[in-house]
Amino acid sequence: MSVVRLESVGKSFMRRDGEQLEVLRNIDLDVPSRSIVALVGASGCGKSTLLNIIAGLVTPDQGAVFLNDVRSKDFKDWRSMTYMFQEDRLFPWRTTAQNVGLGLEAAGVSRSERRDRVMAVLELVGLEKFADAFPHELSGGMRSRAALGRSLVTDPTILLMDEPFSKLDPSIRSQMHDEVLRITGLKAMTVIFVTHDVEEAVVLADKIVVLHPRPGRVREKRDIALAYPRNPLSPEVAEQVRLLRLAL
Repeated sequence: MSVVRLESVGKSFMRRDGEQLEVLRNIDLDVPSRSIVALVGASGCGKSTLLNIIAGLVTPDQGAVFLNDVRSKDFKDWRSMTYMFQEDRLFPWRTTAQNVGLGLEAAGVSRSERRDRVMAVLELVGLEKFADAFPHELSGGMRSRAALGRSLVTDPTILLMDEPFSKLDPSIRSQMHDEVLRITGLKAMTVIFVTHDVEEAVVLADKIVVLHPRPGRVREKRDIALAYPRNPLSPEVAEQVRLLRLAL
């Protein structure tokens, strides 16, 4: 079953000088349930725009988007999808628990249920001892875990991520990769993420979509048939990284 399907999607934006800037053209994409798909390509090829179209934040000019085989304009279950941004976007005046529970609070979930679900997610991401800490008291990796927890607390089936680990140092980024694989495996989620990091794409994704700029078009769809976990230093991963860099 396709969780996300794009058919001939295109998008243009109006520039300040009045000219149309074509960002995406004729994008076809099929994302099966429980898969992990990476969108890669040069800056300006429309990766984030494509992710925003899937999220319903941007409306395409051409083509159609289907979520669980329902056209996105008719899709009702938006809480089954969550978005993890490049910045952690934690509110500095809220504790870790309060930041993680924000989506439940907005949905009107009772305080007692909210507390139970937040604590379960904090335990899942390894922050149960920092429930009452404020963002300035957390390390960069811990803030990313809190942002991931906030994305998971609503029990989504689709997780969208826009370069969420790009600002972390390599060792912490590697730890977050392990966490994402562990948690998405436990939750049986479908993941679509944008990255400029070729190694990150190979380590995490079972399918990589290479976009060609501009306008953004699908240059290649590459299946990564390597067992998890994937050691970045292994010859198999290194070869896939090399081939992907050539494609870019």
